Amino acid sequence: MKRRRLGASDLYVTELGLGCMSIGTDELSSRKIIEAALEEGINYFDTADLYDFGENEKIVGSALKDVREQVIIATKVGNCWKQDRSGWSWDPSKAYIKEAVKNSLKRLGTDYIDLYQLHGGTIEDPIDETIEAFEELKAEGLIRYYGISSIRPNVIREYVRKSEMVSVMMQYSMLDRRPEEEALPLLHEKGISAVTRGPLAKGLLSDKLLEKVSEKGYLDYSYEELRKTLGLLKEKVGAGRSFTEVALQYNLANPAVASVVAGASSAEQIRGNAKAVKSQPLTDQEVELIKDLTKNNIYPEHR
Repeated sequence: MKRRRLGASDLYVTELGLGCMSIGTDELSSRKIIEAALEEGINYFDTADLYDFGENEKIVGSALKDVREQVIIATKVGNCWKQDRSGWSWDPSKAYIKEAVKNSLKRLGTDYIDLYQLHGGTIEDPIDETIEAFEELKAEGLIRYYGISSIRPNVIREYVRKSEMVSVMMQYSMLDRRPEEEALPLLHEKGISAVTRGPLAKGLLSDKLLEKVSEKGYLDYSYEELRKTLGLLKEKVGAGRSFTEVALQYNLANPAVASVVAGASSAEQIRGNAKAVKSQPLTDQEVELIKDLTKNNIYPEHR
């Protein structure tokens, strides 16, 4: 599987990464999913301390223990579970980040994290303090690089301006083109990579596309708009190839994108996603056709 450089780092991530949130808590089945990812050549694994109250980090760390030097482990920080696990609070403070990283390292069973990401954030956060925490963790050798996971354009701009982050994780798909207006061009210009999630838009852009349409619609698409748009996409772009291929290749066609992080709840899903990423890239004409058939969404909120 092809690899792309993550920002200005020396990390080269596979074009498909495994989003580990969906692998579950059964160690045997989750290990099979991770092993299938490794067999397909995937080297990028994304987890978070929030997932399954930290159990996800334990499972991921254990499954990757024997290949630790060959893989890139990304995890996230900032959400703090309440003691009764009824919910979580947000804490981007330096003190919390520097304490939380120790717990993540312990759960992952490693002495360093390749990519440590702020798991959200608002413009009211103490951004300078958060950056200071990440820079100190780099200097201490506990993390190699850092980034943020955010869809907020104003937050992204602040970190671009103030930090040495190498990546931004954000939701992006043919049905959610919001990053194309404000985020992706800026990141590409500054040499910071986008790591995209949600490429299949909750299954709407998979091979079961029309079966997944809900009366609620999706983002700014009504039910009728979705049915019409998905039908046209299938007819004009998806003929003769898996629609999962079209969806993943659309993300990879953007020059700012280093890796598409897709979740999987089975080894079969991993293999299907890997096949899609290894398939023929979209032509420039196909990309433009997709843009003509879909909405050029913008961010009215998330500021």
